[in-house]
Amino acid sequence: MLDIKFIRENKDIVKDGARKKHIDFDVERLVAVDTERRELITSLESKKAEQNKVSQEITSTSDQAHRASLIENMRVLKESMKSIEEKLQEVMQEWQKLMVAVPNIPDMSVPEGATDAENVEIKTWGEIPKFDFTPKSHIDLMLQHDMLDLERGTKVAGFRGYFLKNAAVQLHFALWQYIVETFTKQGYELMMVPSLVKRETLMGTGYIPQGEDDLYKTQDNDYLAGTGEVATMSYYSDEIIDAKDLPKKILAFSPCFRREAGSHGKDTRGLIRVHEFYKWEQVILCEANHEQSVQFHEEVTANSEKLVQALGIPYHLVLICGGDLGLGQVKKYDIECWVPAENTYRETHSASYFHDFQTRRLNIRYRDADGTLRFVHSLNNTAAATPRLLVSIIENYQQADGSIKIPEVLRPYMGGREYIGK
Repeated sequence: MLDIKFIRENKDIVKDGARKKHIDFDVERLVAVDTERRELITSLESKKAEQNKVSQEITSTSDQAHRASLIENMRVLKESMKSIEEKLQEVMQEWQKLMVAVPNIPDMSVPEGATDAENVEIKTWGEIPKFDFTPKSHIDLMLQHDMLDLERGTKVAGFRGYFLKNAAVQLHFALWQYIVETFTKQGYELMMVPSLVKRETLMGTGYIPQGEDDLYKTQDNDYLAGTGEVATMSYYSDEIIDAKDLPKKILAFSPCFRREAGSHGKDTRGLIRVHEFYKWEQVILCEANHEQSVQFHEEVTANSEKLVQALGIPYHLVLICGGDLGLGQVKKYDIECWVPAENTYRETHSASYFHDFQTRRLNIRYRDADGTLRFVHSLNNTAAATPRLLVSIIENYQQADGSIKIPEVLRPYMGGREYIGK
């Protein structure tokens, strides 16, 4: 959410931000509704002041005729106030809907573009493996080594259901242990956060109303979150953080759930796109300073790059264009890892910063050196989303005999084993 004062004073900037994000938003309508809201509030406050004045006169007068006249005036005044309050409630509903739909302003460095096809490659890392055999998909490799069961996954959990088995489970846990060890050394606080969350938490982080179709909802009108960012960001909602405790650096773990609405026909087999998965999410809260946000955005991106490099997986780093940005994102990088069986890169990590878009909604503040209360800035980035990341590990490390080499950094967590299937 943007500050309404900023919106009123920078209508052209907000309009251009919406244009760049290819989001249809009527800034003029919001300003008109806000003007009406302000006028109604002013009128109501004036009526309340008049009501207080008349109440005092009624109490102090001893003239019965004058008292009766004042009581009649009070009745008319209350009816007028009721009418204004009803109108204000109606206007406030529209104002709130418009306010939560205002897109954040993308950074100047964000490229123009309508779809992910116009995202810009920033860098590549690693050599794409050249096999002297036809590489198998992760599905074939995992089935060969009894690491995956999709048929029973579908039987038990429905479409996109899966069971991980044996070495896949070990590889999964090895990756998680390596991530925990790596990030705790960098001073990140560990959290296991809820997946079952209230509507307010998703509204606060900007995932609804726009992304509601992709969320699972319970019979109690709660939701299953699609990322640990949602609960982690809400941890400090309606709180004032001590400035000396900033930045807050958190590595959060949670199961995640996505309906994959709109992805009909895409990745219908395998582990690229599933309804239930797991994420380690980097979340940073810092001072309300653009330079700090940029600095930490580069930091969380570098953290994930180092992780992928340590695993030895070729990848490229992509700068997301305006039309592919979310409502609240100022800027976003994606890391896309190489998938040999598809002969392409697939997204595994997303790093974003938001300025105070989320924290204004969630009311997370700190007091600066001058004693002024300010909304903190927020950032997040995937440390690892699994089992998706296993796809690139398994396919890039496959051998001619069908075995799978284990990345060196994961071997200590797998009893020193070097291969799966030998």
